[in-house]
Amino acid sequence: MTFLTVYTDGETPETLLETADAEEIERALKEIDVRLRHWRVVEELTGGADQDRILDAYADDVARIVAEEGYSLVDVAQLHPDGSADWPERARAAREKFLSEHTHDDDEVRFFVGGSGIFYLHVGGRVHAVLCEPGDLLSVPKNTTHWFDMGTEPDFIAIRFFHDEDGWVGDFTGDPISARIPSFDAIATRRAALGGAS
Repeated sequence: MTFLTVYTDGETPETLLETADAEEIERALKEIDVRLRHWRVVEELTGGADQDRILDAYADDVARIVAEEGYSLVDVAQLHPDGSADWPERARAAREKFLSEHTHDDDEVRFFVGGSGIFYLHVGGRVHAVLCEPGDLLSVPKNTTHWFDMGTEPDFIAIRFFHDEDGWVGDFTGDPISARIPSFDAIATRRAALGGAS
């Protein structure tokens, strides 16, 4: 279930909203031109399923979105704890790549097949932290200032959609705001304490 937290973007951010209510989330995101849709979840896909199997499982949904939006590249991003000696370093490096605030010349569109992650959308003096989980399809318009946190123990599978064949290309703002806003781990802990409800 999606969970939304909205913060002010000042030096000491204040929490303006915490909710798991689908209608309230949709309203809040619509105000910043972000779309959140939901697809059925294919339960048997777990960590380690390859890209072809994942895309085959969602072939009809993917084809529909590609036809509607004209995407030219669709791929799968995933990361799972594997118990290897280098896992902590790989997890840290993967997380840090997306933690700095940036924009894209393309929409950022992600469907969460498994696991979770938070998109932080910095718009109009506020930060909308959207905790996405399986079934969530988030569409963030191009040039929206944002960052992504997969947590200190990344575990997710996401289908990514691009108009540009170059795939993921970020234009970093240099603003250190992501260090002031609660992290994935902090928000996930807070959500668990609330029982996932608003």
